[in-house]
Amino acid sequence: MAGVLNQLKVLDLTSGIAGPMTTMLLGDNGADVIKIEPPGGDPERHLDGPQKLGYAVWQRGKRSAFLDLTNAADKDVLLALVKTADILVETYAPGEAAKLGLDYDSLSKINPRLIVCSITGYGRNNPHSNRPALDSLVQARSGLMFEQRGWAEGALNHISGLPDPYPDLEIPQEDVQGADREGPLFTASQWPSLGAFFNASLAIAAAVRAREITGKGQWVETSLIQGAMAGAMGVWQRAEKPESPGFDTWILNSKSSKGHFQAKDGKWLHNWVPNPRFILQAAAGDRINATPDLTVQNDPDRFGTGPEEILVMSFYQPQLAEAVAKFPVQDWIDAAATAEMTMQPVRSIEESLADPMFLKDGCVTEMQHPELGTIRCVGNAYNMSATQGAPGAAPVAPGANTDEIKAEAARIIADAKAAQASATGKTLKAPLDGIVVLDLGLAIAGPFGTQLLSDLGATVIKINGLFDLFWHRVHIAYMANRGKQSITLNLKDPRAMKILLELVKQADVVQHNMRYDAAERLKIDYESLKQINPTLIYAHSRGFERGERSKLPGNDQTGACLTGIQFEDGGMGREGFNGEIGRPLWSFTSFGDTGNGYLSATSIVQAIYHRDRTGEGQFVDTSIVNAGLLNTSYAVAKPDGSGFERPRIGGDQLGYSAYHRIYKTADLWLCVVARSDAQRSALLSTLGAADATQIGDKLAALGAQDAFAKLDAAGVPVEIVDPEFSRRLHDQDYAQAQKWVVSYPHPHIGKLDQIGLLYSLSDTPAVVQGRPLIVGENTQEIMARLGYSEDEINTMEAQMAVGFAGMPRMPARPAPGDAPKKGVAGMIEKEANK
Repeated sequence: MAGVLNQLKVLDLTSGIAGPMTTMLLGDNGADVIKIEPPGGDPERHLDGPQKLGYAVWQRGKRSAFLDLTNAADKDVLLALVKTADILVETYAPGEAAKLGLDYDSLSKINPRLIVCSITGYGRNNPHSNRPALDSLVQARSGLMFEQRGWAEGALNHISGLPDPYPDLEIPQEDVQGADREGPLFTASQWPSLGAFFNASLAIAAAVRAREITGKGQWVETSLIQGAMAGAMGVWQRAEKPESPGFDTWILNSKSSKGHFQAKDGKWLHNWVPNPRFILQAAAGDRINATPDLTVQNDPDRFGTGPEEILVMSFYQPQLAEAVAKFPVQDWIDAAATAEMTMQPVRSIEESLADPMFLKDGCVTEMQHPELGTIRCVGNAYNMSATQGAPGAAPVAPGANTDEIKAEAARIIADAKAAQASATGKTLKAPLDGIVVLDLGLAIAGPFGTQLLSDLGATVIKINGLFDLFWHRVHIAYMANRGKQSITLNLKDPRAMKILLELVKQADVVQHNMRYDAAERLKIDYESLKQINPTLIYAHSRGFERGERSKLPGNDQTGACLTGIQFEDGGMGREGFNGEIGRPLWSFTSFGDTGNGYLSATSIVQAIYHRDRTGEGQFVDTSIVNAGLLNTSYAVAKPDGSGFERPRIGGDQLGYSAYHRIYKTADLWLCVVARSDAQRSALLSTLGAADATQIGDKLAALGAQDAFAKLDAAGVPVEIVDPEFSRRLHDQDYAQAQKWVVSYPHPHIGKLDQIGLLYSLSDTPAVVQGRPLIVGENTQEIMARLGYSEDEINTMEAQMAVGFAGMPRMPARPAPGDAPKKGVAGMIEKEANK
């Protein structure tokens, strides 16, 4: 089976993390990728950092050629390759490609069908554009390092400048995340680069699909700062009325515990959302009880979403920690599987790559590396039933294919007919204009993927349930549900199911992230729906890999545990600079749920491209685990789970080394990334430090602005860790002009500011279609389009087969002694009394 991008040629002029990962994914899905390197190889191969081992993964499946692009003959080779290429990806600083004559305007004259993707540090034409495009420095300049554990007042209050609602509440350090100190956290995850990779991969897929319709290439742009924004979509929302009922939550708050517990054997687990009733009753005896009586009402089965729940959590956290400590981790994981609780062990990346279930699924693969031997690394990012990709072969030596590729260029030069076909004359307003998507997703992972499709111009119809308004009033739901229509259907009612199936007949895509056996019970699985729509693209995303674990409840947190993210970001792999041992960290800017959404959206767009060419629909699937393994793809392991030397952070979460870390100055924090000998020498001499051990003391005596000015002038890559970036962002002219931020009035919370477009497409631009949905607000309109009369609609609403905005209507609470209501009325009453 050929990958969906079979026969497409990609020129890879990238280095670092985001670009190589983007071209790896293109190659994994069938494209012929040629890596163009300067003589001697990509400099990033030799510099310290997570990319050094990551290149063993990210350069797989590619051919490599040495070309000196300042040399006329070598440049002619590249331009010849451009003539028949489909995609060119580059990571030059703004303006550098133009100096080489490799900017989009120049290249598109040679090949009008060429798609050029530029990945920069901060984009063009803004105050940050010329700052160093290094991940740690972008995290510092954007203040993303402060968002890893959040703020005591919570995300919504912080961005609006509001105070901590519980200033007198003191939580013991052992009950919360992060190093035992104030200030930002340096994590192992390269969030800006990962976000840029996800952005670029989706945008390129959209441009390829658009070209299939229009015949025209275009310029795709994204950046590490937009990658940071993608990670911060949940924490960088600003509302005029954050006090609106149900809107705020304790979740993104540094003072709330996050369900991490250390078991009897010293290992850690994560239970999200913590379930006091299960943990306390399962641990009540001398042996763990996997099936306790959960009808007992003494303790909650989970915490509510309101910010006041932080008080309840602070009460339960010590009790839960004591209970978990009675038994080893595996006993808890086995019991949680039996009870269907969201609980998984915290493990290292190497342990995750040794997981036989990952290998069986294909989300981890094994390859013979020419230098490292047999290694395991990330495998398929997603699966496509008609166009399945496969991880590429082990990386070749730098420059190994130079002669072969120069010969190809010579043949292209000799072939006067080598140019690609011309434009079709057709136009598209946006890449997915005219595509209809049905969103049956839950929480974040599913709905975020369809929001990305909406931003690409698709018409997304959200299928809501009767009680979804309780979730959709929480600000976290707002980050994944803009630009959609909403119809509320009670799918247990045959009339509502009939409406859904009528919508399926007219849809191009159905997407959901419910457990698949639930879809089968409802008869809305792929095999059932393709009987009524044979060209349907059906997308399913899971918490875990395919197999036994896929039957368990999963989420961002448990996926981050299983794939090593929490282990690495918490600095559990080595001692800190002062001997600190790390604990698990769930980052507030992670790409678990949202990374899953990106992969789902990318595979859907590629499936649409395939259907445009063949008329064939297909089933595509991915998981939070797939996204997590990409997030940790900077590491590889031997089959036995042992690893290789690589940079690691410690429990103090300050950085990798004295030359690549954050330091406290006399006032603010500063981040330095001195990777070359020249940069390290400049760092020491500028500070007057005899060696690296004196850097901290020298910086502590300087103000951050003073230290920054001196080091920056000396050529040392440096940034101040900015605690105010997010508070300024929504009011910046450059961010508004480029639609990196968007605003709209919302009937419940007033003006809402959100992160906007995360990439740009020059010919078929993306578009934010509207504010986050209100549950059921389009029910009548959609049913009318299907031919239902006003009387029929109102009857079904009265009988709770469908719902309108504001549903369900809350009945009066019963008087003492009244018999509890049954059926739907009882369900409503239960929700109302929560």
